[in-house]
Amino acid sequence: VGPVRLGQVAYVDGPRVRVDEIIEDSRCPSDLLCVWAGRLIVRATVLGRGWEKQLRMTLGEPVAVADGALTLITATPVPTRRKPVGMPEPYRFTFAFQGGL
Repeated sequence: VGPVRLGQVAYVDGPRVRVDEIIEDSRCPSDLLCVWAGRLIVRATVLGRGWEKQLRMTLGEPVAVADGALTLITATPVPTRRKPVGMPEPYRFTFAFQGGL
């Protein structure tokens, strides 16, 4: 399944995951050179067969879930210094799950 928006459920080779909230988005703008790359942290709900668990997930860092690891692998839009004209583009998230039987 392709990228999902805030509140939508992504099916990730086993578990399902929904991003409920952006906790922090301090990523370096793509059109700027930064000393620190920053980070994106979200609160997500992971849903399995008969269970659910809330997690804090940081972009690019695997989190142990069930019998594997769930990773938030991409998040768009990437910040820029330029202010967008009109409405800002909504966040979209892509996840990967490694492990499982």
